Amino acid sequence: MMTDSLPEGTGCALHEPFALRVLGDEMEPEFPDGCIIIIEPNDRCPNPSYIFVEVEGVRWFRQYVRDAEGRERLVALNARYPDIDLSGLEWSVLGVIIQRNVRRQVTHYNYASSAPSAA
Repeated sequence: MMTDSLPEGTGCALHEPFALRVLGDEMEPEFPDGCIIIIEPNDRCPNPSYIFVEVEGVRWFRQYVRDAEGRERLVALNARYPDIDLSGLEWSVLGVIIQRNVRRQVTHYNYASSAPSAA
């Protein structure tokens, strides 16, 4: 999962990107355990996108996917973990992942295009 701390307070600081460390293997291989992700606070998520989300009071880092029938789910990239079907659940997007850092190798995620870019 993720570390529990999020930026606190009010004002523009809540709208600034922040970093979290990935804990666990749920999003491997794209996001290995221990890598750093940069999250841009946002309440919307493109389809598909990597998001930081709160579902029924629990925070998750997953890939958001909406299928052709409009069903929404959260997907762990590691097949050992089940999808989370969002039908009928209370959930809200806390932000989208815009960057990851794995051993100083940085990848940026731009959801206007379909593929991540390495920097």
